[in-house]
Amino acid sequence: MQTFDFDLFVIGGGSGGVRAARMAAQRGARVALAEAGAMGGTCVNVGCIPKKLYSYAAHYAESFEESHGFGWVGTAPQLDWELLKANRAREISRLNGVYLQLLDSAGVQTLRGWATLLDAHAIDVAGQRYTAQNILIATGGAPTIPDVPGRELVVTSDDMFDLNPFPKRLLVVGGGYIACEFASIFNGLGAQVTQVHRRDKLLTGFDDDVRRFLASEMSKTGVKLQLGAEVAAITQTAEGLRVDLKDGSQGPFVVDTVLYATGRRPNTRGLGLEDAGVAVNAHGAIEVNERYQSSVASLYALGDVTARLQLTPVALGEAMVVVDQLFGPAAGKAPRSMSYDFIPTAVFTHPNIGTVGYSEAEAREKFASISVYRSDFKALRHTLSNSTERTLMKLLVDDASDRVVGLHMVGPDAGEIVQGFAVAMKAGATKAVFDSTIGIHPTAAEEFVTMREPVKSPT
Repeated sequence: MQTFDFDLFVIGGGSGGVRAARMAAQRGARVALAEAGAMGGTCVNVGCIPKKLYSYAAHYAESFEESHGFGWVGTAPQLDWELLKANRAREISRLNGVYLQLLDSAGVQTLRGWATLLDAHAIDVAGQRYTAQNILIATGGAPTIPDVPGRELVVTSDDMFDLNPFPKRLLVVGGGYIACEFASIFNGLGAQVTQVHRRDKLLTGFDDDVRRFLASEMSKTGVKLQLGAEVAAITQTAEGLRVDLKDGSQGPFVVDTVLYATGRRPNTRGLGLEDAGVAVNAHGAIEVNERYQSSVASLYALGDVTARLQLTPVALGEAMVVVDQLFGPAAGKAPRSMSYDFIPTAVFTHPNIGTVGYSEAEAREKFASISVYRSDFKALRHTLSNSTERTLMKLLVDDASDRVVGLHMVGPDAGEIVQGFAVAMKAGATKAVFDSTIGIHPTAAEEFVTMREPVKSPT
């Protein structure tokens, strides 16, 4: 019988990899984890956490302005960009240490260095060979830049947290959630922001009402949207980076920084997948079955490297499924399964987006008949703040079952509000249940349980 150095070898120290390693070790497995970069992966280092911190920072300028309507007087403080960067770096460093401590306390052997597959059971890390009965690949993804003239002059989302100096003029290319978030954040921090997107609406895949509403709200805050436009070239000039668009109808724009947020790719290059016989799709993502098993029985993959749903909580859930399959569930617990239905998500634009379930277009395709409830209003806070910001809330109901199958919000704290409703929707809550629930007054959230009249269906 073949013996191995480890029962499980995890490649990648992001959220999914760390969770899988910790939980497997706690079940008594011999586990190693290899990571070449900072522990915590994209989410901790250049994704969710620092982006949310900067989103908080960006809200203060508008909050100080709005405070005048509530009787506060005086001059708003100025942003100290270097101080913000330093405070963020300190917090991320603390989290890096927390991740390491979690692994150490669980008994996981942490290896620092690039891991390469040698075969179905062997891995090389910094010249040292290790063997494992099972290998889990959780290497995440990375931003990509298209082959546009001047691409060497642009930055990606990974670079945005430590820009030096602060970009007074920023051009963002892309219309996905990362592009919209950074456009909102840096606009709030004081930059003049232009956002260029080749489609006629932002946020492809989101509900159309959400897409239209967000574009309107972002424009009101000062983000200059250039939709239906593509970049032709970026060139360095004495005044800054010159950005020319293909149609020539707008621009050229001269800015300090150009951010490309037009897509991400799975981190599979240099892993030795070919040598191990692991199949990948046309986009480089590892192909897995419902057990997260690759084309090689001993190799598993989860998270962004499989390009299913690129969300940190999804990777965490997938990690628990893999561990339960390989080493059994925790004592007294049933084996975990992973459902991709009704996964809530938030976009930390200004204002925020929170969404769970189907878009209206998806619901009309999925169900024979649906009812749509929509509310667009000025929040109580803004009756005194002098802000023109509005809030959008929307419910989609399957008429046959009365089940709420889509819930969408654009407004302050949308993610916080939608999380609770996601529990109800996962449990199968009907519109009747929503209607019978007493709202908390006065809040924006109560609107979801007080919408009574559906909007007219399109003819």
